[in-house]
Amino acid sequence: MKRIKYCFLYILIVLNYSLYSYAENFEEWLVNFKKVALNNGISENTFSLVMKNAEYLPNVIKYDRYQPEFYENTKTYVNKRSSNEKVIIGKKIYNNNNALIDKVSREFNVDKELLLSLMGIETNFGKYLGKMDIISSLSTLSFDKRRSEFFTNELIKILQLIDKGIVDHKTLYGSWAGAFGNFQFMPSTIMNYAIDYNTDNEINLKSYEDSFASAANYINKLGWNPDEPCYLKVELKDNVPTSLLNYSAKNITNKKKLKDIKKYIKNSDSIAFNDNLFVAIITPDKEIVENPDPLHPAFIVFKNYELILKWNRSLRFGLAVCTLKNKFKNAL
Repeated sequence: MKRIKYCFLYILIVLNYSLYSYAENFEEWLVNFKKVALNNGISENTFSLVMKNAEYLPNVIKYDRYQPEFYENTKTYVNKRSSNEKVIIGKKIYNNNNALIDKVSREFNVDKELLLSLMGIETNFGKYLGKMDIISSLSTLSFDKRRSEFFTNELIKILQLIDKGIVDHKTLYGSWAGAFGNFQFMPSTIMNYAIDYNTDNEINLKSYEDSFASAANYINKLGWNPDEPCYLKVELKDNVPTSLLNYSAKNITNKKKLKDIKKYIKNSDSIAFNDNLFVAIITPDKEIVENPDPLHPAFIVFKNYELILKWNRSLRFGLAVCTLKNKFKNAL
């Protein structure tokens, strides 16, 4: 029943999309968006309370156009986000909260190392939660034509969460893209996966209890398997078919069993994983780095890696998360 309800709300958004997507200015967009919000069940009081201070933020558009996932090469991106300093800080976080983190890890069958890695990369363990007004950020990106439909949907969802009393609008300060809390949840992720783990009748994603449990619930629902690997860095032979190489996080294709891929990998005898696991080859620097080596760097990625891409659709993000996770495995 819930699925039907959300599908209906989504259809309403799409049907009303033309009302505001071509607004000439932000004020015109706001007037038209109010009609969309009210048609999607947002109360007049909530809309007036939350949207009265919404404003266009030019810097949000600058950040949207210049994201590190799309200009840093793989080595630079991953090294920055999986540093030894992060391991030291994450280890302290774990030592001070090991009872909670271990409990959540067991309950949701998700590696504690993965949870620490995600928190460390998303917000440097809660140090950089973002200071942007999320309502204004989402409004700006809804008004902007590049990804208007996506961010309008997110803005509707955060208004619905506020309307239901699940989220306090006064706490909504986060990233330029509208993400919130220790693990940077978008409104749709909050709606679908966030948990009031400490049962205080509020979902507070800046608290350790709610944020760790919500992150674990999210990655568990995606299908994470702690008994399977994430990725393996490899050296490709020159005879590897280009059709097997993937460089877009939007669509990883040509998956084959590991045993069928090994013939294109140097020193493949050292690979100890199950030969029947389905894998893909990614070459993440293609189309990012000027004059890249088409076969280097290269990685074999497994199902768990693809689940990370559902969290953040960036090949480098997935590699960074898995790299830091492996470092925590050795440190805890």
